Amino acid sequence: MARILVIGASQGIGLAVCGAAARNGHSVRAMSRRGTASADNPALVEPFSGDALRPDDVHRALHGTDVVVQALGVPPSLDLILRPVTLFSSATHVLLPAMKTAGVRKLVCVTGFGAGDSKAAINIFQRLPFKVLLQNAYSDKSIQEELIVASNLDWLIVRPGVLTSFAASGIYQVLTAPNTWRNGIIARADVADFIVKRISADQFNREKPVLIRYPV
Repeated sequence: MARILVIGASQGIGLAVCGAAARNGHSVRAMSRRGTASADNPALVEPFSGDALRPDDVHRALHGTDVVVQALGVPPSLDLILRPVTLFSSATHVLLPAMKTAGVRKLVCVTGFGAGDSKAAINIFQRLPFKVLLQNAYSDKSIQEELIVASNLDWLIVRPGVLTSFAASGIYQVLTAPNTWRNGIIARADVADFIVKRISADQFNREKPVLIRYPV
């Protein structure tokens, strides 16, 4: 069983990963500024209060772990549209050298469809709303991906489509070939299911799959 550090564990995909990992017998350190953790299997989920931008917090959180899931998010707001976003790349600048120092080589990073080279797969009808609403965040996620790809880690970059809070279905598409990439809808719980299955199988493979259930 893996010892997993989840960064961004208080909500969204990070919270879902904590629950899914614990249900599968992994031990989880759930890092967030709130210091809260999933109620599922509390004996296997350790709450950890820390800031992903503070090197000392990240170094402490990495101790005794062997896999990192970076699942950061920014809340919807007018600032997200009007101001540059730097959280994703800044946190990754902190994380990568900390992992090297700690000897932790396995990283799963959640970005999204439209980050990095998947941006070219956005269809013509979605390009304008994407540019208006998400461009700032996804420009920074693209930098985040570049940093990870340039590292010597065993990494997996996960690019979900439009996220929902539906229950896990276990039925979703894993699009690995660039000519198959497209936007779609997927539950956060299904993204967590995919991540935990890959960790359990020790399959990172330096891939950048797009995950969807229903294409749009």
